[in-house]
Amino acid sequence: MAFLIGGTLCLIGQLVMDLTKVQITPGHILVGYITSGAILSGLGVYQPLVEIGGAGATIPLSGFGHLLTQGTLKAVEQKGLLGAFSGGIEAAAAGIAAAVIFGYIAAVIFNPKG
Repeated sequence: MAFLIGGTLCLIGQLVMDLTKVQITPGHILVGYITSGAILSGLGVYQPLVEIGGAGATIPLSGFGHLLTQGTLKAVEQKGLLGAFSGGIEAAAAGIAAAVIFGYIAAVIFNPKG
């Protein structure tokens, strides 16, 4: 199911880029997926998709929006309004740190052409 859910999410993004007359860039897809994942998570619609698809729903960008929203909601329950400012970043800190560290390592190891 992870393959089907994750593949379907990627397929939707690719179709949006290929079939729209307005030039939709990968950056637009990135922002759209994170935002839609956050909104669907806040409405309680994304969690059933996570339960069915597992990593196929949590690894794509919409899963990052879901993680931010769930972290924020949990922090608001624990800390009140102050949690709204820190909860999402606390929940996603490990993934953000990994992206920064591995991106830096790749930049040091490989020499870009161009």
